[in-house]
Amino acid sequence: MWKALAVGIFAGTVLVVTIGLLALPCVLMGLFDRSGGASNVVIRFWSRLLLRIGGIRVRTLDEQLIPAGPVVFAANHASALDIPVLFATLPEFRIVYKRSLALIPCVGWALWAGRHIAIDRANPFRARRSLDAAARRVHDGTSVVVFPEGTRATGGEILPFKRGSFLLAIQAGVPIVPVSLVGVKLRLPRGLASLTPGEVTLRVHAPVETRGRAPESAGELAEDVRGIVTRGLQGP
Repeated sequence: MWKALAVGIFAGTVLVVTIGLLALPCVLMGLFDRSGGASNVVIRFWSRLLLRIGGIRVRTLDEQLIPAGPVVFAANHASALDIPVLFATLPEFRIVYKRSLALIPCVGWALWAGRHIAIDRANPFRARRSLDAAARRVHDGTSVVVFPEGTRATGGEILPFKRGSFLLAIQAGVPIVPVSLVGVKLRLPRGLASLTPGEVTLRVHAPVETRGRAPESAGELAEDVRGIVTRGLQGP
């Protein structure tokens, strides 16, 4: 118990310190590299460093199923550890995030520098415009990660998937790649002090095609992908 607590406190300290130290390089790279690729190299390095210090091993299954070209990765969201796990393992992508996160010092700067995609959920008109802009970026070649639940689930069951993420994929005309993050909440059930070393699994599923689908089918598509992700949490 005390060893796990010490690991959690140490990882939390490293998290705070490294976010502060790496925010400046992220921003500087973002000023010179408008694509955000250079800044995301720093974020990927930070993610792998945090996982290593926390004793988290990531087992990736079926990553060969990821097709060439831009995709929308749709993952369950149960822990703050989800984002470092995804950055440490998946090919280059951008996160679709709620705009309020941009107000967090250092974190918001890194999101801007990495050219991640903000959605203003508080204003339906702005949310629609943000979604359209995101669809154009994905269509032009940028893969994205979305958490269709909209927030982290506090219980064991996956929350309903919101249709907006799937409307984005339909508008962009790219496949959706369902991703099941298994065991992540067990490793970090609450704050960083609860971090427990061990293994988590990132399971990639076969892509779901969106070409030819009508926007009205986004809700049905959301349910289908939620079923795939849910089954992936239960076993092979």
